[in-house]
Amino acid sequence: MSTNAFQDQRVVVTGAGGGIGAALAHRFAAEGATVVVNDLDAAKSAAVADAIGARAISVPGDASAIVTEALEALGGGIDVYCANAGLASGGDAFADEAVWEAAWDTNVMAHVRAARLLLPDWLERGSGRFVSTVSAAGLLTMIGAAPYSVTKHGALAFAEWLSLTYRHRGVQVHAICPQGVRTDMLTAAGSAGELVLAPTAIEPAAVADALFDGMEKGRFLILPHPEVADFYAARATDPDRWLSGMNHLQRKWETP
Repeated sequence: MSTNAFQDQRVVVTGAGGGIGAALAHRFAAEGATVVVNDLDAAKSAAVADAIGARAISVPGDASAIVTEALEALGGGIDVYCANAGLASGGDAFADEAVWEAAWDTNVMAHVRAARLLLPDWLERGSGRFVSTVSAAGLLTMIGAAPYSVTKHGALAFAEWLSLTYRHRGVQVHAICPQGVRTDMLTAAGSAGELVLAPTAIEPAAVADALFDGMEKGRFLILPHPEVADFYAARATDPDRWLSGMNHLQRKWETP
């Protein structure tokens, strides 16, 4: 992939009012793309777009229903769609139904709805790129956050399905799976985040760097924390040992 691979590309980044989304929007614009900056918070969306400058367009609103308006803002086409908006819903199996529904809607169904609208054009022209911000929780899990962990597994599964189904027709898919990133979402994770994620947390710009490196190398799985590959392998090859290790973390978290 050349350094100007994204020159004049049309890119959408959801949840781009801060954190990883803002870093992705800045990086794509720096590479020559025109970027739709989306966030539920209109003021945050506008602030990021203003900071980027002429190559950014603020399109606030629900990430589940942004594609049509983004298409209009970009003149009728989208080359790269970054499904980055997410809910870091905490809670256990007893979390309220509304919490589970909101996590499922944002973390999974928003991706499905976007793909439904994007795929017809991408398949017709034989190119398109779908970037899903999954989190390492989608590969592994996260203590204290059942709705988040389960729906991030769903986001990964959908990204995998898109890739295996359409890669021979020019659709490229990437799943970004970082551990801790220094964002508001990490702060919201509370004591569980402090125990598991904070010690190795990275800056959002490092996630953008990992994505661009992975896109250049044609990788599906983007691991800003390389050690996650070893954790993922351990989970697959010896699940009981891995679950015991995670349960140790759970008990440590529960102990004052």
